[in-house]
Amino acid sequence: MSITSDTLDVENNPTQSNKTLGFEFRGDGMEYFKIWIVNILLTIVTLGIYSAWAKVRNNRYFYSNLYLDNDNFRYLADPITILKGRLIALAALIAYYVASIFFPIVAVVLAITLFFAIPYFINQSVAFTNRMSSYKNIQFRFEGSYGQAFMVIYIWPILGMLTLGILYPLALLKANEYFVRNSSYGTSHFDFNATYKDYGMIFLTALGIALAVGVPVALITYFVPALGVISPLLFIVMYFALIVYALVSFTNLFYASLSLVEHKFEANLTITAQAKVILINLLLTIITLGLYLPAAKVRMTKYICSCLTLHASGSLDNFSAAEKENISALGEEFGQVFDFA
Repeated sequence: MSITSDTLDVENNPTQSNKTLGFEFRGDGMEYFKIWIVNILLTIVTLGIYSAWAKVRNNRYFYSNLYLDNDNFRYLADPITILKGRLIALAALIAYYVASIFFPIVAVVLAITLFFAIPYFINQSVAFTNRMSSYKNIQFRFEGSYGQAFMVIYIWPILGMLTLGILYPLALLKANEYFVRNSSYGTSHFDFNATYKDYGMIFLTALGIALAVGVPVALITYFVPALGVISPLLFIVMYFALIVYALVSFTNLFYASLSLVEHKFEANLTITAQAKVILINLLLTIITLGLYLPAAKVRMTKYICSCLTLHASGSLDNFSAAEKENISALGEEFGQVFDFA
């Protein structure tokens, strides 16, 4: 959740001591399974129309069960608003496919237009999601610019590719800076203070692990063909370890670099615990032919929240709510239809 507002109205109480507050997710796997299965069945029966209500029910469940300092978050979106945006986006998608069949030139023009419109729709999507999220009756906000979004979505990743990965850490840093620094809680800005070096060290460590494990395995396989049978397994284990390492490291770095005025965040995920949650979820999901997916999502959410803390400097009741504004759900629904959000 991000912040972006020109005014800052937080009054800190100097008499109130700092305190460390833990995030807590109080959801239950079986409870969410009931919501999840009903959502799927009603979405199928209504030919997708109920999907807007399903989305709101899912989000409200997870938001309402996420607690900080004994207060829960809230999701405020109206299903009708989401449905309208979704129908417009779906109509646009159908029009594009029809044009691609009968009017190829028009389809090319539409594709180019969509390419340049994507940063706008992503901004609208994030703004809508933030505006529909609240804590202590104060909503979150997002006010990113089109130019910054274009750089984050296209230019920085392309530069990462052209430099053979050297600028990939910078691309990730710029993306996080953009979404965090343009987000706000009420009128109070979030900030992000990570550096290129912080991200670069994670990338270099992952590369070092890959080379330290991958090269010997490749050499052994080449010179001792009899051991070639186990090499795929070793590579799978290595890739899994690298993925978990990256998830844990980037998550911990993100929250360690995140702040809201004087309030600081912290994450203490560990590779062992993260890997355990992933493997248990994967195993049970396979055994149950996918029916464990809702419980898997709850399990992962519980673990991540249990590792997050907020080092509060004073009271959380001193934030002022930003002025009300009307943000359309259209951007978010275009993102879902065209698969880029």
